[in-house]
Amino acid sequence: MPPYGGEGGTPYDRYPGGPGHAGTGPGDPLAGMAPLAPSGKRVLARLVDMVLVGVVVYLLTLLFHVSQTDFDHVEAGRTSGQYLVTAILYVGYDVLMSQRGGQTLGKRLFRLRVARLDNGLTPGTSALLLRAVVLWLPFVFCCCVWTAICGGYSFIDRPYKQGLHDKAAKTVVVEV
Repeated sequence: MPPYGGEGGTPYDRYPGGPGHAGTGPGDPLAGMAPLAPSGKRVLARLVDMVLVGVVVYLLTLLFHVSQTDFDHVEAGRTSGQYLVTAILYVGYDVLMSQRGGQTLGKRLFRLRVARLDNGLTPGTSALLLRAVVLWLPFVFCCCVWTAICGGYSFIDRPYKQGLHDKAAKTVVVEV
């Protein structure tokens, strides 16, 4: 005889967040898709990407002598140019690396990928660009605060564990 209220299994199997259940029920966009990535792995992958691009930014600032070391004599044009180049590098890295298979180097290292919420395929360039701009453009101007809020949102979002940049681009991050 099946347990009270069901056909077997645990009483939580049929509820969102229960074992083996990625989404919200019938018509769930994640049905048949790889499991959602744990938020902690997403953070580690993003840190790897930030370090990689940060090293390139640092080397370019040294090469072109645009590093800001004299805070009594700040050149607004040079500083703005540095911020713009930094934003372009972060956005470009994220978009270009994610176009083939939905993976940056950090995501590849942690066996994660970006996927479209509606069908699990790799997002197109416009969705990847929107995702990257929402994440990185504010980062350049207000440092890590926006990135922490934007990506950290995945820790509390249910049922898809999306960061704000994922919500804007209608994407999720899944395990490979």
